[in-house]
Amino acid sequence: MKYSKATDYALHTMLFLTAATPQKPIGVQQLAERQSVSPTYLSKILTKLVKAGMIESITGVNGGYRLKRNWENISFLDIIHAIEGSASLFDCSFEHGPGCPIQKVVLLAEEKMEEQLRNQKMSDLVREYNIVI
Repeated sequence: MKYSKATDYALHTMLFLTAATPQKPIGVQQLAERQSVSPTYLSKILTKLVKAGMIESITGVNGGYRLKRNWENISFLDIIHAIEGSASLFDCSFEHGPGCPIQKVVLLAEEKMEEQLRNQKMSDLVREYNIVI
């Protein structure tokens, strides 16, 4: 599976926010520097994560971004869908109906991959690898 750079940045940003103190907002500049990406570009990604309800934006001098409630349940798939949408990765381009055996195989593979990504929570990753920020 290949996903966009935006999704890669979103996954790493969410890992960083999960490992950081949940109550303390982290500025976009600090998040961008950690990944060597433009703060403007990262802001667009963060906006999608805010709209998906995973993080919140705090305004003011000590503002930034922080995880919202129930952050322990955020999965890889949640983050990928927030950035990429939920359209299928696989689509048979031939016009021979839904009974296509090729389509059935790739859709089954996609279901298994999504199950793995749905079950992998960011909070579990932080605990498993003892990530501390």
